[in-house]
Amino acid sequence: MKNETMTGHFAALLTILIWGTTFISTKILLVDFQPVEILFFRFVMGFLVLLAIYPRRLKTESRKQECIFAAAGLCGICLYYLLENIALTFTMASNVGVIVSVAPFFTAILAHLFMRSEEKLRANFFIGFVVAMAGVILIGFNGATLQLNPMGDFLAVAAAFVWACYSILTRKISSFGYPVILSTRRTFFYGILFMIPALFFFDFQLDISRFADIQYVFHIGYLGLGASALCFVTWNFAVKELGAVKTSVYIYMVPVITVVTSVLILHERLTVLAGIGTVLTLAGLFLSEHKTGRKRTKDGCTE
Repeated sequence: MKNETMTGHFAALLTILIWGTTFISTKILLVDFQPVEILFFRFVMGFLVLLAIYPRRLKTESRKQECIFAAAGLCGICLYYLLENIALTFTMASNVGVIVSVAPFFTAILAHLFMRSEEKLRANFFIGFVVAMAGVILIGFNGATLQLNPMGDFLAVAAAFVWACYSILTRKISSFGYPVILSTRRTFFYGILFMIPALFFFDFQLDISRFADIQYVFHIGYLGLGASALCFVTWNFAVKELGAVKTSVYIYMVPVITVVTSVLILHERLTVLAGIGTVLTLAGLFLSEHKTGRKRTKDGCTE
């Protein structure tokens, strides 16, 4: 059990390490691609890769299970990314980055309401949340002035909430006992399906000639193969092993990875505020994951 838990933590960490660096690829692709085009291409590529890796068909046991897969695809693949991208058109990127980091808090609340037997909240989670959010705010608003935009900020909050819903649904899906790759692929299928109607509202263009640029092929491949196909499998595996709340806490690390990547790859300067924010965020992560106490069994041993 301990080895499985460590594997779950490793899977969550690997996922966040990749997700925290995707802004570089997205920034480069945005020169010639619309946000919704990047979103559609990366998940179609991810779906096809998972299909090639594990071509078996997933047969669900009931219509209820199928509806849960559909809801997960709607929340985690379609709505989350669309809301986040639309929010960026109304408000500052720093606002969105900070607000979306509230997702673990929403996840904890939903888990407490709907999964009480599995996800128990402790005081250290809320202490860690406050410390981590203080760090995220320092990183997000480093060198920038706070500018509130009701529409953009509301959409960012909505994005955080639907990701929390996705985490809970993923935890439910893990209890079905299906292989993680098949479950993730089915979620991708519904996410893409729900995404198609939105393409008509966001100036989507199926211009394959843009992929003649090898740089674009590399970066869309990184998003499709790494950030989508691989990361959603490892994230869903982590949720299965650790639970929705423990896994979602790793979201705090995304701004930290972004800062480190900016310094190492883009050669941006690490400011004092960003440094303090990084330390606070990591401290908050540790506090949220740390167990405050252990139960004693009847023979006097701890577990």
